[in-house]
Amino acid sequence: MKFGAHISTAKPFSDSIIRAEELGCDCMQIFANPPQRWNPATLPEAEIKRFRELNAEAKIGPIIIHSIYLINLASENPFYYESSIKSLIDDMKKAHAIGALGVNSHMGSTKGREFNEVLVKITLAIKNILMATEGGPDFIIENSAGAGNIIGDTIEEIAKIIQSVNSPRVKVLIDTAHAFESGYDLKTKEGLEKFIAEFDKEIGLDKLVGFHLNDSKTALDSKRDRHADIGAGDIGLDAFRRLVNHPKLKDKFGILETPQDQISWSDQLKLLREL
Repeated sequence: MKFGAHISTAKPFSDSIIRAEELGCDCMQIFANPPQRWNPATLPEAEIKRFRELNAEAKIGPIIIHSIYLINLASENPFYYESSIKSLIDDMKKAHAIGALGVNSHMGSTKGREFNEVLVKITLAIKNILMATEGGPDFIIENSAGAGNIIGDTIEEIAKIIQSVNSPRVKVLIDTAHAFESGYDLKTKEGLEKFIAEFDKEIGLDKLVGFHLNDSKTALDSKRDRHADIGAGDIGLDAFRRLVNHPKLKDKFGILETPQDQISWSDQLKLLREL
């Protein structure tokens, strides 16, 4: 399993490759746009060229772009719905330009409606995004922690979206903290095996690109999204040892999004490799 972290793209954008190298990343995740704003950032051609040139030497990969935080592909508000689609298209085009694997995003919130009511809107949105970026990178769905009306906290919901869109470019990334917080007991050997078996049956492990490797500050099935450093939360070090060594997951990657409350990312990367 390859390991990396979420790397800053503070200007100049292309320096993110240098930062990832210095941290000891095999792979990385970045923002291509300010996460709390609808307006996309300009990514100059010179920066794209330098990014690719630097990475031709560094060989950091895969690279994924994380979408902005405002995305809701189920919104009844036309502005938020259309803006979400436009933002994801922009991210997908930037991912293609820099040679990234794809764009990772949450789906948004039902705002109290039933999942089946909003599935059509989500499906249409993803199909539009894929059509606008034909031949481009993967669209990667991330699971959620299950708080409130947030979409995608279960394997079943994610499977329904994938089946409805029906495109080989739709993939999945699993956040370990979110999975644990939404009720999947990754802490135990039996729980991990059950999760892998269910995922493979409902979605297929070929659709799983990798993980956000995060421990959890909150308990199993808490429905509260709180990341902890690896080994410093309720999931625990033994669980991560089993996950990163699992034979069915050896071709996946793991990205740190931990808070570095107690352990730096460089030390957490070392810890994961020691496991």
